[in-house]
Amino acid sequence: MFSAQSNVIVGLEIGTSKVCAVVGEIGAGGAPNIIGVGQARSRGVRKGEISEPELAEEDIRNAIVEAEQMANVEIRNVYLGVTGNHVRGFNNRGVHPVVSADREITDEDVQDVIKNAKAINLPPESGIIHTIRQLFYVDGHHGIPNPVGMFGARMEVDVHVVQGNVNRLKNSIRAVKSLHLEVDEIIFNGLASSLAMLTNEQKELGALVIDMGGGTTEYCVYADGVIKHTGVLAVGGDHISNDLAYGLKVPLGRAEQLKFDHGSALVEESIRGRQIELPGEVGLPAKTINLEHLRRIISLRLAETFLLIEQEIAERGLLDYLRAGVFLCGGCARVPGIQRLLENTFMLTAQLGKMSAISGLSPALDQPEFATGIGLVKIGSLQHKRKTTGGFAENIKKSIAEFFRR
Repeated sequence: MFSAQSNVIVGLEIGTSKVCAVVGEIGAGGAPNIIGVGQARSRGVRKGEISEPELAEEDIRNAIVEAEQMANVEIRNVYLGVTGNHVRGFNNRGVHPVVSADREITDEDVQDVIKNAKAINLPPESGIIHTIRQLFYVDGHHGIPNPVGMFGARMEVDVHVVQGNVNRLKNSIRAVKSLHLEVDEIIFNGLASSLAMLTNEQKELGALVIDMGGGTTEYCVYADGVIKHTGVLAVGGDHISNDLAYGLKVPLGRAEQLKFDHGSALVEESIRGRQIELPGEVGLPAKTINLEHLRRIISLRLAETFLLIEQEIAERGLLDYLRAGVFLCGGCARVPGIQRLLENTFMLTAQLGKMSAISGLSPALDQPEFATGIGLVKIGSLQHKRKTTGGFAENIKKSIAEFFRR
């Protein structure tokens, strides 16, 4: 018999390769403990977005049921991860005059300046997923995390905005709601992954998190403890398989298996001339594959993806801020040699993702493809703490309803 618990947080990622539901239980100290994970192969998703709703709904249901059985709870609400090449991140600044007689900055002033920063003219089809405050300015004095209690005549705030196409976001929300589940909040996958992996010290030093899944690659830059940039590329592990199928002239299924069995991000001198013998199967003849050719295809696709991210971050002048280095998660983090390829591309230290400040099922915590789901649970646990303040639940309902009114 399942138990319904008010202190249970569920993160749901509807990915291109898999649907993943992660269940966390809020402990006495407010930190989440992972108590269940459910997975299903994803069949109705392309490049991180739902393309066949009926298949996607069935896969979501299977992942939810498996997570319920492992955690022995009934899942009613989820924090839903979203992505897609329509998702964009940019920075904006709000300005607010301090009008009180003594010029002391209050909480109301802070809320007003943030509200002004949110006043952004977006295309009609776009909606804001997140508005994340960065740092404040008071009379030109910058780098202030919280100006309440200070004195000044003019206050400014920088925020990072993540926005996406409303109709495309609705598709994911509707797929979940069709299963009689409520969506507590939608979260950008790249934000969730970064929160799962980075410590506060790494955020202060400056870090780049890359989450490379089956159909998309999300990335998130932190510096001085705050988010500086986010982005999405509609490229992932599936594109490597497609490249292999085309370049090696083999069916996609065989290309996928070759990637797992013989793939590497590096092309080493020691493999020159080595061959892979593929036995004949029903309808398919025996074939010989050049191992160097196979790995070069993988290496070139990965290097191109990382180079696109590196160029975008360099254009924004953020490379020099990445003192903690590069962190990689997602299914592609399992490709042998990918850490060294990252280091060669960014000329920075790189490491494969490990979850920070989380407890529970160790097999899940050790696997980089669970970073998004675990990050969604961490975000949910932070929101859970705010539920005691009035209006939180109602505000969440309003934010989800707003997507369906547009």
